[in-house]
Formats: sequence, structure tokens, C-alpha cells
Amino acid sequence: MKKRLLIVGAGGHGAVVADAAECCGYSDISFVDAQWPELLQKIVWPVVAASLPVQLQDWQVIVAIGRNKDRLDLIRELMKNDANLTTIIHPSATVSKYAILGQGCFVAAHAVIGAGTKIGHGTIVNTSASVDHDCTLGNGVHISPGAHLAGTVTVGECSWIGLGAVVREGVVVGERAMVGAGAAVVAHVPEGSKVMGIPAR
Repeated sequence: MKKRLLIVGAGGHGAVVADAAECCGYSDISFVDAQWPELLQKIVWPVVAASLPVQLQDWQVIVAIGRNKDRLDLIRELMKNDANLTTIIHPSATVSKYAILGQGCFVAAHAVIGAGTKIGHGTIVNTSASVDHDCTLGNGVHISPGAHLAGTVTVGECSWIGLGAVVREGVVVGERAMVGAGAAVVAHVPEGSKVMGIPAR
């Protein structure tokens, strides 16, 4: 039986998700994107509609919208409607069997998630990022490529950890915060704030 997947969002991140899904054995992959019908194809995968159909029983669904709040809002709507949300984990990623992942997450190639870590719905752990032991990531978080979280880090809902950033053990990053690319976070980050630099300020 074919593994069928609908991906919401045919941008660059959507293509990364589709590529990982193929590696996971999905043989029937399609996109829905607001640019349809002007956009009919993403690399080799078809874009079939502007929005998700009402009947989704035969499909698994993942939301590949980059903007954290938009991604999470749609995931919550889909959860209310009992859609078959799936989590995609690239085969080259290392995810501890003692980690807990919510619905609709994406774990990209060569990412690492340690034991005791809890990750909320719709969170992205991107290429070669690492989230060490006993971390807590809220819903709709994005850990960018090459970012590294030490143990016992907490990241609040809809926060973004930038490309190549590092976060020291025990640090709390508040909700809707943004950590700039290459930052070294050694102190707590208040919710809604933006920090950058070494050390991050």
C-alpha cells in the first residue's frame, strides 16, 4: 500500500520535507500551496490545490510553512479536525527512544535529539542541529541548521533559534523570542525579545 503525504507549503522548506519523506518511504507526495494553480510543481512533486481538501482520510499531512505562528495555527486547526498529522524524521537523524515528539514535527538530516527531551507540536529541528538531553521545546519552535542546544535548555512556543547559534545548559528562551545566527546564548532570553552576538544581548 502506498504511503501518501500532503505537504502544506511548497517553499524551500517544503522541498526539504518532501525529500526526507521520500527517504522515509513515502511514494505518493503532493503539495498544497496558496500559489496554485500558477505553481503546479515543486522540483518533481505536484502542487495539487491551494488549500487542504475537506476529506483527508487517505492522506497523512505535514505543515511545512516556515513562519512559526502560521505553521502552528494551521496544525492546531488540523488537530481539532482529527487530521492524520505525521512527523517526518530523516533516516540520518539520531533521535533518542527516550525523547518525546509532538504531532507534525520535522527532524532534518543529521539532526540529533537527546534522551529525556520533550518537543511540542509542529516544531522543526533542522539540518545538523542538536538538542541535547532533557530539553523542553514548545509548540511551533524552529531550531535552525547547525544550531546546538546544551542539556536542560527550555525554548518557548514559536521561538526561533538562528543558524549556527549555541545555547548554554539550563538557559530559558521565552516564547516568541528570536536568537540571531551565530549567537552564543549564556543567559535567559525574555519572551518576545531578539538577541544576537557573542555573548548574545
